Amino acid sequence: MSLPVLFEELATRSGHRIGVATLAAEKTLNAISLEMTHLLTRQLRQWASDPAIVLVVLQAQGEKAFCAGGDLQNLYQAMRAHHAADDRDDIRGNRYACDFFEHEYRLDYMIHTCPKPVLCWGHGIVMGGGIGLMAGCSHRVVTERSRLAMPEITIGLYPDVGGSWFLSRMPGKVGLFLALTGASMNAADARFTGLADYAIAHAAKQSVIESLLQQAWDGQHDADAVLLARVLQQAQAQVPADVTFAPSTLRANLDLIDTLCAAPTLPEVVAAILAHETDDAWLNKAIATLRAGAPGSAWLSYALQRRVRRLSLAEVFRLEFVVSLHCAARPDFAEGIRALIIEKDQQPKWQPASLADANAAWVEGFFADPYSADKHPLADLGR
Repeated sequence: MSLPVLFEELATRSGHRIGVATLAAEKTLNAISLEMTHLLTRQLRQWASDPAIVLVVLQAQGEKAFCAGGDLQNLYQAMRAHHAADDRDDIRGNRYACDFFEHEYRLDYMIHTCPKPVLCWGHGIVMGGGIGLMAGCSHRVVTERSRLAMPEITIGLYPDVGGSWFLSRMPGKVGLFLALTGASMNAADARFTGLADYAIAHAAKQSVIESLLQQAWDGQHDADAVLLARVLQQAQAQVPADVTFAPSTLRANLDLIDTLCAAPTLPEVVAAILAHETDDAWLNKAIATLRAGAPGSAWLSYALQRRVRRLSLAEVFRLEFVVSLHCAARPDFAEGIRALIIEKDQQPKWQPASLADANAAWVEGFFADPYSADKHPLADLGR
C-alpha cells in the first residue's frame, strides 16, 4: 500500500540537501488525513534538526490540487458514533476528533515555527486544511491555476487551522467576508491577503528546483531564506507570454467589502451582504454561499475573529482546538458533511436554522474549555 506522503532529499552543489515532502493522495485531492499529519510531523521534525538540510519543499502530486482540505470521511463516522454514545456531552469523548485536530494543528504550528525555510508550491486547489499547511510556510508560491478558499461555512465548521488568526490580519474586512462567504481567491488575491508571496508559472517549477540545487547554501536560516527568495523572485519575473495571472478580485472589491461588513453586529453584516445586488458572478456566488451556509458557522467565525486579535498563534490553536471539538459534538458539522459529501443531497438542516435562533449563550458554549491549562493537548505550543 502506497503512503499518502512521499519524502526525498536532493543533493545541492554546496554539499547540503533539500528535503522534499510530496502529498500523494491524488484521488482525494490530497486531503489531509491523520496518517498524513503523523508522517509529515515526524519527517519535518527530523529535517528541522538536521544541519545538512537547508530547505524544505512542500508540494503535491497531480495537476488538480495541492490540498483540498481535511479528510472528512473518517471524521464523519467518528462524529456519528460519538453522537450516539452515552458520553456525547463530553467533547473529549470523540477520540478520533481529538487526535485529528490535535495533530493537524500541531503540524500547522510546526510549519509556522520551522527553523528552516519552507517553500510551499500551492498549485491548483488549496482549501481549508490545505491553507493551514501553506499559511505557515516561509515562502509560498501560487500559480496561474491556484484557487484558494476557506469554505467551512458550507459544512457547518468554521475557518480553523489557524484561520481565525490569519483571516483577522487581512486588509480591511476581507477576512470576515471570506469566512462568511467561502469566496474563492486567485493567485493575486492570495498575495493581496498575505496567504502567498510569489506568483510563478507552474511550468517553471522544475527550473526553480534545478536553480535551488545550484545555490551556495550557507546552512543559516536568514542567509538561506534570502537565497530562496532571490530564486523565486527571478522566476516570478519571467512569466511566459502564454501564461496569464488575473488581477485581484478582492483588491478591486475592497471598498465594497469594507462597506458591506462595516456594521457593528453580525446580523447587520449578513443582512447587508445578502441584500447586495450585483451582476458580478464572483460576488453572487459568495452571496449564495452565505445564504445557504450554516448560521452557526457564521456566528463562530465572527466571534473567533474578534477574540483572537490579541492572542499569540499558539493561543489561537489552543482555542480553535476546543471550538472544533464542540463542533464535532454538535449537529451541524456532521450534517454539513452528510449533505455535501456523504449523501450529496445539498439540503443540510442547520441547527440553528437562522442567525436569530442563536443567542450569546449559545455562541459562548463553544468556548467552554474542559482542559486545565497544563492538561490541554496543545499546552506545549509556544512554550
